[in-house]
Amino acid sequence: MKKLVVSSIVFIFVVGIAGLLIFFLNKPFGISTSSSSETALVQEKLVEISELATLKFEYSNVIVSRTNKNISLPVVTDIKFAEAIRLIQYTGYLKAGSDLSEIEISIDETAEQISVRVPKAKILDNVAETEKTKVEDVKGNIFSDYPTQTVFDEINKEKKRFEEEKIEQGLLGEADKKTEEVLTSILSSDGYKDIVIEFY
Repeated sequence: MKKLVVSSIVFIFVVGIAGLLIFFLNKPFGISTSSSSETALVQEKLVEISELATLKFEYSNVIVSRTNKNISLPVVTDIKFAEAIRLIQYTGYLKAGSDLSEIEISIDETAEQISVRVPKAKILDNVAETEKTKVEDVKGNIFSDYPTQTVFDEINKEKKRFEEEKIEQGLLGEADKKTEEVLTSILSSDGYKDIVIEFY
């Protein structure tokens, strides 16, 4: 019976030593990468602060919009029969930033280093607050009308033009810069001394 107990203890000891050897041989000396749970916690925290890393640009705009109806007579060329001119005033906002749910994180605990790969900024929202829209009649008559759908079409067209203009002026680059500043601040407060942020 004693031999059986001794044999069991020796077996457990040998298995334990073998397990430790396998663990250390598969892990390069001097490098200690974090567990997946720590990486997941950091990622979750960064996703939660997505709004802080988002650049929001509020704007107001005025559109001069015209509609007209023409009639054709047999001898006379087209005559402008009715014309409506409206001023469309509206406000809105653009949001630009990175989708932080797509970040990739690598942590080296020994070097206190964290590397974060972040998607490049894109337009996240382009919203016209149509409930605040004002339409003023500049010119019109009893034959002219101005469908509500025309107002929305004009605003949507102008929204797209404005978005493209802001992108050309460097809005996405500014959003990347803000994201980098926010992530660096958050990760520094978590104790990481060496922070590498790469946009892809």
